[in-house]
Amino acid sequence: MQTKPTLIADDARAIAAAAEAEALKNHWAVSIAVVDDGGHLLWLQRLDGAAPISAQIAPAKARTAALGRRESKVYEDMINQGRTSFLSAPGLQGMLEGGVPIVVQGQCVGAVGVSGVKSAEDAQVARAGIAALAV
Repeated sequence: MQTKPTLIADDARAIAAAAEAEALKNHWAVSIAVVDDGGHLLWLQRLDGAAPISAQIAPAKARTAALGRRESKVYEDMINQGRTSFLSAPGLQGMLEGGVPIVVQGQCVGAVGVSGVKSAEDAQVARAGIAALAV
């Protein structure tokens, strides 16, 4: 049987704190979601001023990145290039940039999803959170 690393509550807190710091540094009101490798929510935080819908979009982006084992932007790009049938993919609702997988020792252990500003900025905040793990 193989073993792999998993996220724990302390990891989710550290990721969220670093993501929040990046968002606050840039004066961005966002929602931040951290999920495990099955897309199950470990952390959700809506910063002051973030739109209520961002608290729905951030977990969806994170779930998409975790289940697909790739950035959610990959799906957005596919759809924008004409593969609209991918919109029917089961379980993937956050097919917008801003979901970034967390990879440890070559294994996807979860993902971070951010929503509230421009998509590239959402991804920037997610990556800053992941960088807190120092893996």
